[in-house]
Amino acid sequence: MGQTKTSTHKIKIRTGDLVKVLSGNSKGTQGKVLEVLRAENRAIVEGVNVVKKHTKPSAANPNGGILEKEAPIHISNLALIDPKGGKPTRVGRKVVEENGKKKIVRVAKKSGEVID
Repeated sequence: MGQTKTSTHKIKIRTGDLVKVLSGNSKGTQGKVLEVLRAENRAIVEGVNVVKKHTKPSAANPNGGILEKEAPIHISNLALIDPKGGKPTRVGRKVVEENGKKKIVRVAKKSGEVID
């Protein structure tokens, strides 16, 4: 009944990338990707999509109360920030030869700059 869909898309956003939110309540904000949830096509971004979670007192949090934490946001609502221009860009892939070995790298479509 509760099956998860597996995507055939290549997820082009990785942990540590700087991204901009394109739509939703956090539209226009930038943040660093903390975690990518591949099975759900979602990512957790620092300071984006912050929700309040009510917690009962526990050993880790003896007082309980209301915590604020980042909730996952869909990958389609995120765009990678171009390292050269500082604006959102799409991501391509390119084969580069390094020390006689072929390597696939991510490339910003706007500037052609290698990402990483």
